[in-house]
Amino acid sequence: MQAVPEGDRMSVLDELLRLEHAGWQSLCDGTGSDFYGNLMVAGGVMILAHGFVFDRQAVLESLSDAPPWSSYAIEDARVIGLSADAAVLVYRGTARRDDGSPPFEALMASTYVRAGGGWGLACYQQTVVPG
Repeated sequence: MQAVPEGDRMSVLDELLRLEHAGWQSLCDGTGSDFYGNLMVAGGVMILAHGFVFDRQAVLESLSDAPPWSSYAIEDARVIGLSADAAVLVYRGTARRDDGSPPFEALMASTYVRAGGGWGLACYQQTVVPG
């Protein structure tokens, strides 16, 4: 397996960050189910902070009923190139809702694979940052 060349990492980082921001924006505007329905690969999973592993269908169903986030931030993003067609985006994410609940803060890893000419989300994992 050939890793992503150093010079290409920045463009891959930029591409994956654009996707990640678009995903978070969809979670803020209530279109997350549609967005992730298009982004996740058929066998993709999300490993969530509350201890569940959701397959693609469970993700789409849960996002249909999820209250929107009001804001989010992505910090300390970096990319780990696995091959020319696979990479992991790792970052610290913080999201807030307007309902007065405390912010959600986690370390996140999104594993992307090139699929059909673009990137597809194969695996997403959250690890809560202790408060």
